[in-house]
Amino acid sequence: MQPTAQSDIAIGGLTIRYLFDGTVSNAASGMFELTVAPGARVPPAHSHTNNEEIVYVIEGTLRYSVDDETRDLKPGERMYTPRGSVHSFSNPHDKPARALIVLTPDIGAQYFRDVAAAIASPGGPNPAKVVEVMTRYGLVLAPPKPPA
Repeated sequence: MQPTAQSDIAIGGLTIRYLFDGTVSNAASGMFELTVAPGARVPPAHSHTNNEEIVYVIEGTLRYSVDDETRDLKPGERMYTPRGSVHSFSNPHDKPARALIVLTPDIGAQYFRDVAAAIASPGGPNPAKVVEVMTRYGLVLAPPKPPA
């Protein structure tokens, strides 16, 4: 069975378009296209308990950090995030960035739908609900970095 592409999931200035949802067919990996608007609010630095991640930029420039390495990735460049490594991303540039993300094993499109619902809660975004969703899917918030 080939899981079909699903509709876009918007979370603020982020758009997630699942291309292959590994949770639907029990495949080892999943893949989605991530579009990050300039200056978009992004998830806080976090790690994945059960997943490794590869980001491959196809348009624009995406700032991506894994542990202590931060790079501005341009089209054709990539970074790998091992399980347990703290990572984050942002787009401080003036054009949208688009990247393909491969997760092994996949957490699936439902994760992003659940986050979107927590962000769109009545009365505004619900940070506690977002953290609960992240935790349920094996994501761990990184502790704040001490001031330099």
